[in-house]
Amino acid sequence: MLPRIADSLSFLYLDMVRIVQDDTGVCAQIKTDAHRTDTVYIPTAALTCLLLGPGVSITTRALTTLARHGTSVVCTGAGAVRAYAGILPDSLTTHWLEQQVNAWSDPRRRLDVATRMYEKRFGEDTVPENTALAQLRGMEGQRMKALYRLLAQKHGIGRFRRNYHPDQWHQQDPVNLALSAANTCLYGIVHAALLALGCSPALGFVHTGTQHAFVYDIADLYKADTTLPLAFSLHQSAHPEQEARRKFREDLRLIRLLPRIVHDIQTLLTPGADSDDDSNERQDVRLVHLWDPKTGVLPAGVNYAPGGG
Repeated sequence: MLPRIADSLSFLYLDMVRIVQDDTGVCAQIKTDAHRTDTVYIPTAALTCLLLGPGVSITTRALTTLARHGTSVVCTGAGAVRAYAGILPDSLTTHWLEQQVNAWSDPRRRLDVATRMYEKRFGEDTVPENTALAQLRGMEGQRMKALYRLLAQKHGIGRFRRNYHPDQWHQQDPVNLALSAANTCLYGIVHAALLALGCSPALGFVHTGTQHAFVYDIADLYKADTTLPLAFSLHQSAHPEQEARRKFREDLRLIRLLPRIVHDIQTLLTPGADSDDDSNERQDVRLVHLWDPKTGVLPAGVNYAPGGG
């Protein structure tokens, strides 16, 4: 059975280890003291994505094995809350990238995905049919104001106003500082999920014009449940940015957000598809196919001249 990308076991985070290839396989070497090094073998064939945190060194032979087994490698910050770079195996399926590009390049389908993103944030069956995107943006603005007001009342603080201007960074209150730090963590984990799927982080459906447009789209689905409550809880913190990053890393381990992100991306790009059908989820690509506007995909390596040959 092929490993599923939505399976939490498909993601493995490591930090402070050396990863090497030995005669048996790829293993992580953990130095426990000056005279002892423990070795843990990594199930590369069952992994979709290996997240490399701080303090990791990895050999070229180990990377080659991971690529051969179709495992994506993403360099991240501590706790996998930032994504700096991704290494994608050439056997990774382009299925999800093609779904994304097809939906993004068709104005009607792009609008449908953007609309369903807003609906996902509001809750099922809460948006009247044929509601315009401009109306949804207005509803979202009202919803955020109400959420800010509710959280401010809960924590006994005055009126809250979102401020994320970099040139005013040191003038911001603890909630704004914590929220900016936590959002950055959330963007990192979403970015890692998009890379693992092979999607483009730049092709957003609501946001546009930045290399992280799709990252911002997906991250917005979770802010009301994750970063906002955390930021308001740190309104009295002397070090809100540091505490936000630390607590968010802890929360990420608890809520296992990665599989949820992957599932939401897949259902947004392929509405109506059976979420239990993993036939297109991970297909190692051994052959390049040919595209035809009428018949779709055709096998390569075939002579299509009249009469063959």
